[in-house]
Amino acid sequence: MLNERGAAVVEARDVTVAIGGRPVLRANDLTVHEGEFLALMGANGSGKSTLVRALTGLRPLTSGSVSLFGTTLSDFHEHQRIGFVPQRATATGGVPASVREVVASGRLTRRKVLRPMNRADRRAIADALDVVGLADRAGDGISTLSGGQQQRVLIARALAGEPELFFLDEPTAGVDLPNQQALADALRTLSERGATVVLVAHELGPLASLVDRAVVLRDGRVDYDGPPLSEEAVHTHHHESAASHDHAPHVASPLDSLEGGR
Repeated sequence: MLNERGAAVVEARDVTVAIGGRPVLRANDLTVHEGEFLALMGANGSGKSTLVRALTGLRPLTSGSVSLFGTTLSDFHEHQRIGFVPQRATATGGVPASVREVVASGRLTRRKVLRPMNRADRRAIADALDVVGLADRAGDGISTLSGGQQQRVLIARALAGEPELFFLDEPTAGVDLPNQQALADALRTLSERGATVVLVAHELGPLASLVDRAVVLRDGRVDYDGPPLSEEAVHTHHHESAASHDHAPHVASPLDSLEGGR
């Protein structure tokens, strides 16, 4: 667990995103510190996934600014420092590949496409597979794995690039409890190594003990930023906050339903 805050590695100011002219995020400020394990939570459609995509440059801002490691997003080119773990639906991409091949693709941020893998590449790939507990499945086809195992492969792919900052989008969604625990073990190892983790989650389950700080979104705005909350407290806070404010109509992106409606 984080005891003292390190340097800011993510700084978002007045982040606003509209999709198709409809506001999805509204004037949000957020700072993430080095070594922190932050859970980005909220009800379905609250804007969690849109925010993490905005922070990584995958979703353009309507207004506001984002800096990574002290550099504005538009000028940031050290992409090897960032690891993004999408939901497992993108694990195979419809292309037959082995587990090792998928994980090895994570090294492309560290080497040129046509350059043969060297000892450092092979070591990083082996370590990533070991961290997620899939070293014995390295030669298997990715399509033969369960959904939870595929999610662990995606974490290994990001880990192989040896990033300093991880963004994970609902890694436990639709994953059975044993694989949730395996994911938690892998993320605990990353955290112990000093990585900064931003986790998008609707529910935390076995990941709860890893969280240093919780940020809860409601209707596209940061509604809570502080110590970790239980799932029950998140929902209670959400309803109490809604009752204590003039409730704006729920606004969701047309893409939210395609992205799981987080």
